Amino acid sequence: MSDAPVSRSPIALTVGGRTTELTLADASALVKFSVRASMDSTVLSTPFGRAQRHPSLGLVVGSGPGEWLVLAAPDSGPGPRAELDRIAAGSGEFVSVVELTHGRALVRLRGADSASLLAKLCAVDLSDAVTPNGAAFRSSVARITTDVVRDDDGGVRSYLLHCERSSGQYLAECLLDAGTEFAIEVDAFTPTDWSRS
Repeated sequence: MSDAPVSRSPIALTVGGRTTELTLADASALVKFSVRASMDSTVLSTPFGRAQRHPSLGLVVGSGPGEWLVLAAPDSGPGPRAELDRIAAGSGEFVSVVELTHGRALVRLRGADSASLLAKLCAVDLSDAVTPNGAAFRSSVARITTDVVRDDDGGVRSYLLHCERSSGQYLAECLLDAGTEFAIEVDAFTPTDWSRS
């Protein structure tokens, strides 16, 4: 039996031919960990409200005081978990690491019009001055609690939206509906997309 987390997406999208720059991709296959410590902990160096790439973990998101979301490539094997366990053990404080891969949904919204689309569903100022690349926040998107991470992809504005598994299909459908005026299309998500971000 493999130790790799299993990801079964709760989102059913049909990928079409890409003829537009604004796309939505199901990224639920990414390995997801929740790391929690005391509110003033700096066990993972990424501060609250920011997201940073870590060479052996992937994308580390400061999602709350003493709370992090770690996203790793689906083919990363046991490496990220082993590194998180090593960091937790060496921290000198109580740190919990919980693997969430199968229990959470994640989509990537990519394209120049992505902020305009999100503005229809979310009341946060998405301007570069307020939410630059690497910004992370938790807000209501289409009336569901969603972690939003600005994670530009190849120089193109991009957002990762992370929510409860049971809300994943609803979130994807709301994004597609709101994106109709921008000619949004469904795109495939592959591990190579993740590694180049």
